[in-house]
Amino acid sequence: MSIGIRGSIVALVTPMHGDGSLDLVAFDRLVDWHVESGTAAIVVVGTTGESATLTVQEHCDLVSHCVQACDRRIPVIAGTGSNSTAEALFFTESAREHGADACLLVTPYYNKPSQEGLYQHFKAVAEGVDIPQILYNVPGRTACDLALNTVDRLADLHNIVGIKDATGDIPRGLELIDRCGDRLAVYSGEDTITLQLMLGGAAGTISVTANVAPVLMAEMCALALAGDETAASATDARLTSLHRNLFLEANPIPVKWALLKMGLIGQGIRLPLVELDTNYQLQVSAALAQAGIELPEAA
Repeated sequence: MSIGIRGSIVALVTPMHGDGSLDLVAFDRLVDWHVESGTAAIVVVGTTGESATLTVQEHCDLVSHCVQACDRRIPVIAGTGSNSTAEALFFTESAREHGADACLLVTPYYNKPSQEGLYQHFKAVAEGVDIPQILYNVPGRTACDLALNTVDRLADLHNIVGIKDATGDIPRGLELIDRCGDRLAVYSGEDTITLQLMLGGAAGTISVTANVAPVLMAEMCALALAGDETAASATDARLTSLHRNLFLEANPIPVKWALLKMGLIGQGIRLPLVELDTNYQLQVSAALAQAGIELPEAA
């Protein structure tokens, strides 16, 4: 099984009103903007989408809404991972029923399973739900690392078609591509090293930066896929400050603040996350300027 998605995939924020309720009007605006900007696919209810503080009903409804908003113009990848295998199965089946094109499953967080436990967890979901599935390894958030040997085993399962590697380790990412790239689409999960991984054979990126600079991210990925290192590097250089400064505080705090200043979403984020600290706001504004993103005068 293959999904054939290559290029810049946005890990989409979830717009909210000031009281924390979902802002679906702003969500639809963002979807249209990404379609027009060349984004290859949308990840909905991932880490950047604040999946950790969405209710079960909101989670399922937002996947359904995203599928309808995209209207088959670009693929929808639903975040469906959990530290409970039963819950991961539930969310993955729900995403399939609502028409998602694929699912993104983070490694089980907090409970620290063994490598055999991780294999059995992902195997159970892959065999339980007939939808393409992308593994997601982000040990910095989960305290759980999916070893290369375990990925190698999982790559032989029919429904597992890709992996988002957010280890931030270039040599490890390149080894992952070398060992599993013929069976899995490898996606960078760390914007700062996306270019290096794509020049080394990665299929694309699942990106935070793409939220605010979708055209440039799509352009950089297209150039990297074409093997044009010089042009891709020049484009990526405009994004370097964004790659770094959108993580000055926990994601998605800085990127939601940036989108607010761009006039694209309202001032809504759920506790325990709060608005970007004033000490960092000038740095994020400067990064937007370096990328050529002009802010409305009121911002």
